[in-house]
Amino acid sequence: MDTNYRRSLSAADRLSICLRYLATGDSFRTIANSFRVGVSTVSTIIPDDPMMGPLPHVFVADEAFPLRKNLMRPFPGRNLPRERRIFNYRLSRARLVVENAFGILSSQWRMYRRVIEVQPEVAEKFVKATCILHNFLRRTTQANTQRAFSVADVEPLPGLGRIAANNSAREAIRVREVFTSYFNAEGTVPWQDDV
Repeated sequence: MDTNYRRSLSAADRLSICLRYLATGDSFRTIANSFRVGVSTVSTIIPDDPMMGPLPHVFVADEAFPLRKNLMRPFPGRNLPRERRIFNYRLSRARLVVENAFGILSSQWRMYRRVIEVQPEVAEKFVKATCILHNFLRRTTQANTQRAFSVADVEPLPGLGRIAANNSAREAIRVREVFTSYFNAEGTVPWQDDV
């Protein structure tokens, strides 16, 4: 809405600000300076919603991370029973999918190469938006459909080493056992028995 003191931002300007954030991951202040608007204006275009309740997600991790009720890591050891080997295999496949998708997105969108300084709900919207834009660009740009992404396109994350001890809470162990049961019952896939 226009006021006596300034004109409102057009939809094109608002889209430009949003795309600039998605492409670069710059701070709100940097974007505000680039577009000659206030930081509060940028924050209304790229909202920073308050976090709502506990996370409903289960994150996948490797052995370097601790087992938590919302952070799954593989069972340790080599000579594991079939059920645990299948869980480790399925967790590894899930991690591989996430790492590949992140590599493709971070090669296109610089915002993924630094800390995303917004609330998780807003970050989720950014991930969805960049996925949609990625798919749009692949369909409309001939050069992108011909280009194959490789591991060399993305700088690897620095090694973390071990983050914590392997002392897991009973609830975390129970959640992992639920996933193990699911992967070995109604959640089976035909190729997992080849593990």
